[in-house]
Amino acid sequence: MAGGANMGSMNRAELGRRLYERSHLVGEFRLRSGAIATEYFDKYLFESDPELLRHIGDALAGLVPPGTEGLAGLELGGVPLAVMLSQITGLPAFFVRKQAKAYGTRTLAEGGDVDGRRLVVIEDVVTTGGAVLTSCHALVERGAKVRDVLCVIDREAGGPEHLHSSGFVLHALFTMSELVRVAQA
Repeated sequence: MAGGANMGSMNRAELGRRLYERSHLVGEFRLRSGAIATEYFDKYLFESDPELLRHIGDALAGLVPPGTEGLAGLELGGVPLAVMLSQITGLPAFFVRKQAKAYGTRTLAEGGDVDGRRLVVIEDVVTTGGAVLTSCHALVERGAKVRDVLCVIDREAGGPEHLHSSGFVLHALFTMSELVRVAQA
């Protein structure tokens, strides 16, 4: 979390409330990890709202570590965040597929060569971190220097610990419990 992250014209509590109101759903949802959840944050609802996406981008910009040379947005939800962050920070964006395409350039990361670049991986919501970890390793195999991962929401289901055990650090704009607290205030 980044309590001091730049929120532009919106303070942290207000951003958390807006994010919660726009994307929080209640019901029964199967997560990518296979777990069943009764609360869900629909990332596409906050990513498709241009004003809210801009405020999220402003806040995430404060989490980008010094020395970063590129933003690696994970397919699909990390891509709009990486594009917005690229606009705000001036850093190039790369679009990371779940797997390298089997045709054309056969690349995993679109937007340029990642070899030798210090990249920050961008994701929307992290649960266990399994998909993020797979992408981080795939980028490293292609020569990228990856240590940091930024996300909007950490669902607090083991993601930071799972990533840390492989040498990666998760920086979450909000945790799920923080969003719930802010919404109830």
